[in-house]
Amino acid sequence: MSAPNSRYNFVLPAIVADLGRENPFAGAHMEATRYSYAAALLELGELNPDVVVLDADVSKSMRTSDFARRFPERSFNFGIAEQNMMAAAAGMATTHLIPFASTYAVFASLRALDQIRNSIHYPRLNVKIAASHSGLTPGPDGVTHHGQEDLSILRAIANSTIVAPADSITAKQAVFAAAAWDGPVYLSFTRDPIPTLYGPDFPFRIGKAVVVREGSDATIIALRDLVAHALVAAERLAHEGLDVRVVDCHTLKPLDVACVLQAARETGAIVTAEDNVIFGGLGSAVAEVLVENEPIPMQRIGVRDIFTESGPYLALLEKYGLSARHIVDATRQVIVRKRQR
Repeated sequence: MSAPNSRYNFVLPAIVADLGRENPFAGAHMEATRYSYAAALLELGELNPDVVVLDADVSKSMRTSDFARRFPERSFNFGIAEQNMMAAAAGMATTHLIPFASTYAVFASLRALDQIRNSIHYPRLNVKIAASHSGLTPGPDGVTHHGQEDLSILRAIANSTIVAPADSITAKQAVFAAAAWDGPVYLSFTRDPIPTLYGPDFPFRIGKAVVVREGSDATIIALRDLVAHALVAAERLAHEGLDVRVVDCHTLKPLDVACVLQAARETGAIVTAEDNVIFGGLGSAVAEVLVENEPIPMQRIGVRDIFTESGPYLALLEKYGLSARHIVDATRQVIVRKRQR
């Protein structure tokens, strides 16, 4: 349930209590959303016989091997052949199956992009692409496995729907929502564990962002793993007397334009926070809406024009300017600019 008598919506009370601590989430339940994906597939497989799961030699890493053991006749491992897997997924979709093609973000968005664009999105086939290891969450795996561009790349493809859930609860909800969605869906999951933020009452709907913290001085719009860091930033700013809204924008495309514009008009300053390159992703999408409708002070948090290196996940967020500390600084700056207008 939502925390009572607070600025928070749908956030677990234990999480709210952790936000102001020196080491937030130290006692929180942590789960990699790639594992939440696998768990949701098992439930979905029991309910819908049309669901099939395709792998590209990552079934142990993504735990889709659990689905293979339970439904061997509906599981297909293509080995290290992501392009073939996507083409096969397209073919399966033409037979009214619902294929979930599972791989890492870099391989989905780069290696198999030709097949995704031309075989899946161009004919608008009902394929669900499940991408683990998104953003810098692969940490020690290094630049070849950091999915730092995937959201931007998929957003540029016509007919794409992109969902990047913030925790294990919404990751499971996203899988069920994707299965019910007519057309291609790109699901973005984490390699490393992230805190479970919400209870089961979270109102997940594709295309509908959710205000998870109320506020009037500025708004932080975040997705996937940076929602947790946005909440920490908002709580730190509250100690400075600043009342900051936080929006979980789990669907990058279609963007919830109404929510963005409401935040702009009610708070007058926006920061976007994404574990993704700063070009073409969440920050770009929000900036496009604002510049055409409601120009206000805005700042973007994201990976700059650089290839990120190998290292612990949280250390990488700090080094490349994505941590709660950086979100706090950016929010202070947009509030100053707002007040100077």
